[in-house]
Amino acid sequence: MIKSSFAAVAGPRTRVLVLGSLPGEASLRAAEYYAHPANHFWRLMAAVTGRDLVGQPYAARLGTLLDAGVGLWDVIGAARRAGSLDAQIRDHTPNALGAFIETLPALRAIGFNGRKASDIGRRQLGADPGPVLVTLPSSSPAHAVPVARKQAEWMRLKAFLGPGE
Repeated sequence: MIKSSFAAVAGPRTRVLVLGSLPGEASLRAAEYYAHPANHFWRLMAAVTGRDLVGQPYAARLGTLLDAGVGLWDVIGAARRAGSLDAQIRDHTPNALGAFIETLPALRAIGFNGRKASDIGRRQLGADPGPVLVTLPSSSPAHAVPVARKQAEWMRLKAFLGPGE
């Protein structure tokens, strides 16, 4: 089955862009980024931004992220995939990341949510895309790493949310 990414969530004040691979089944059903209740994304980003994201409705979460300078998108525009695992992604069509990041004047860093997103995204962006590229452990519950260890890595994004040059 062909699955597609959501629209990007970003704006002119976006300093950090978090890129996943492709929404999983729970996210596609809910039409929301990181909708699976066991996914650690919202908890990790709450720690990074210092703002409540877990207790808010979805639309408010997105607004809070944008207000904090964080944007969301996926490296894959569409692909064949059975289930939700990145390992099952086949025949993918990438999103136009290079053109997109050119529309984000404040962008300082791109955080790749997992190895698959990093591999695909780095290939698309090339050797020197401008923003700092950070590969993060996947927020997915399928990535069996303690959440405290994930959080320590994700906290690297915090430095890019501070005052700009």
